[in-house]
Amino acid sequence: MIHVIATLEFEPGKRDFVLAEFRKIIALVQAEAGCLEYTPAVDAETSMGFQHKIGPDSLMVIERWETLQALQAHDVAPHMQQYRAKVKQYLRGREIRVLTAA
Repeated sequence: MIHVIATLEFEPGKRDFVLAEFRKIIALVQAEAGCLEYTPAVDAETSMGFQHKIGPDSLMVIERWETLQALQAHDVAPHMQQYRAKVKQYLRGREIRVLTAA
């Protein structure tokens, strides 16, 4: 199993637009062969002192894939290319971690 943790940072005030576009592709991604989870996440409001927040202009995507090949196919899927084109101008940074169970 492959785990992906992607942190995306956007121009100030653009996260809601990007999140709306992201929600349009969730069902398409979840229907892809090998997709086990594809979930957007933002900071939870807590009083936990150890929490490291990603901030109001960032979005974290939590993914699980059956195989690396499934993830690679997802990366080139037409709906992903279209989504990336729509939000590209607002993207300031990204950090993508591809992991496997230890």
